[in-house]
Amino acid sequence: MTQQNIEQFTKPIGNANEINELLRRYGVKFGIYKNGVFNEQFFPFDPIPRVISSEDFKSIEKGLVQRVNALNEFLFDIYHDKKIVKDGIIPENFIYISKGYLAQCEGITPKNRIYSHISGIDLVQAKDGEWYILEDNLRIPSGASYPLIARELTRIAAPDAFSENEIIDNRNYAKLLKETMDYANCDGISAILTPGRYNAAYFEHSYLAEHTGSVLVQNDELFVEDNILYHRTYSGGKTRIGVLYRRIGDEYLDPLNFLPESLIGIPNLMEAYRSGNVGIINAPGNGVADDKGIYYFVPKMIKYYLSEEPILKNAPTYLPFYEEDMKYVMDNLGKLVIKDVAEAGGYGVVFGSDLTMEKLEEFRQTIIAEPRRFIAQEVIDFLDLPILDNGETVMRKADLRAFVLSGETTKVWASGLTRFSRNPDSFVVNSSQGGGFKDTWVLKTGT
Repeated sequence: MTQQNIEQFTKPIGNANEINELLRRYGVKFGIYKNGVFNEQFFPFDPIPRVISSEDFKSIEKGLVQRVNALNEFLFDIYHDKKIVKDGIIPENFIYISKGYLAQCEGITPKNRIYSHISGIDLVQAKDGEWYILEDNLRIPSGASYPLIARELTRIAAPDAFSENEIIDNRNYAKLLKETMDYANCDGISAILTPGRYNAAYFEHSYLAEHTGSVLVQNDELFVEDNILYHRTYSGGKTRIGVLYRRIGDEYLDPLNFLPESLIGIPNLMEAYRSGNVGIINAPGNGVADDKGIYYFVPKMIKYYLSEEPILKNAPTYLPFYEEDMKYVMDNLGKLVIKDVAEAGGYGVVFGSDLTMEKLEEFRQTIIAEPRRFIAQEVIDFLDLPILDNGETVMRKADLRAFVLSGETTKVWASGLTRFSRNPDSFVVNSSQGGGFKDTWVLKTGT
């Protein structure tokens, strides 16, 4: 199987209705809060796989390892000596006004100097075949469980597809995750912290806990004593936790250090972490590196920390923070996509071409008033992929969330979450915006 005949994969693997019914039974759902109300919705699976050639994946893999290594170097630097700021690569106030920067993390060095143990990097492939990075997710990136369970169920529904095609087996994600957690472990058991079943990704929390042999816990089961994190046992005893894969935001982690009103955090967790008695995956404070404004500087980070040229490109991006970029954005606002750096999940994304002249002018004034709040990007006309829509094959925009795990070495999972828009006129593929997902097949070398 070669790059030339990848296009043959336009037929569904298995019965879409059957697989989606199995997913419903397994409880594979996605929850979102909107207007203060929690809504749990089904995350629809499309049975036509995305196929990536072995040559393409090798290039993606090399570029992602390079990028994540540079981002980890940046995070250590920014919470310690701040050399990249002192050398004028990134403006100082650009760091400190980032909502992701946490002064409480100053001077903390995680075990083995790894901050982003699990990185979710969003890419798109342009129609000329080139891959572009759209976004770095270094806080609590979700989504790995969906292709895992989908592949598992597709094997049940269509076992011949995997014996007839040379595809890399993606079932090693739990092994990679366990190795990563073990490398961050500070002498104790492994646990996954969930805020509970009403969280948007609760299915994933329980799925990953089961497959990595970790304990799935909520905050009321945990306590800190003498700067050590413990899990209350059913018998009334306690078990030390050495690594905590937290699935809650930084601001809710520890009410004594962050939001005092947090009801899902663990008092004094940050003291245990600062003392080196527990590893936290991913490290608190990572948000300063996946701020959409900081994204602009990642190619410069790669050159600065690694002395290498970036292998994967950013989408062409402009910072209104800079006078020259502001002029370009003002002159071209109607053809750019504008992103609010503090938003996620597809929210805060505005296509200038969709705005009326009146709205465009209002938005122009908002950008002028708050230049640090926004980035602007050229619209990349990325690939459409075939999906099934009411029994018919149609083409829709799709991206790829690649998962990069940093332990003793940095590894890229040979799979990923391919998300697609179900709206024929939309470039926004996020699940929170009504998108679906499909399996990602990476072909084996030489096939």
